[in-house]
Amino acid sequence: MSFPIIHTNFWDSTIGIPVVLILTQCIKWFTPISRKYIPTVAVILGLMVSIFYSHPHDLVAGIFMGYFYGYAAIGSYAATKTSWQAFREEKRTFTQYQLKSKKPPY
Repeated sequence: MSFPIIHTNFWDSTIGIPVVLILTQCIKWFTPISRKYIPTVAVILGLMVSIFYSHPHDLVAGIFMGYFYGYAAIGSYAATKTSWQAFREEKRTFTQYQLKSKKPPY
């Protein structure tokens, strides 16, 4: 059994992942889908973009890259959200510390 050769390039990741991320966000905003199903939606969108657009003539490559697109979109969103929340918490904690440590001017 030989492994399939998957030809991928820079544009697969710079177009495929953001497209999946944007489509997932649009579905989340415009449909009443539960938040627990959003990662599954991202993987399905990644598979659809990869199989029907990026790799239409190679099903194995399309499936492999589709999972890559979906899970990369999920990871990118989660990392960005976590970093933003940590930044906001750090900023809030620092501001509260500054307010507590200021002495009244007399």
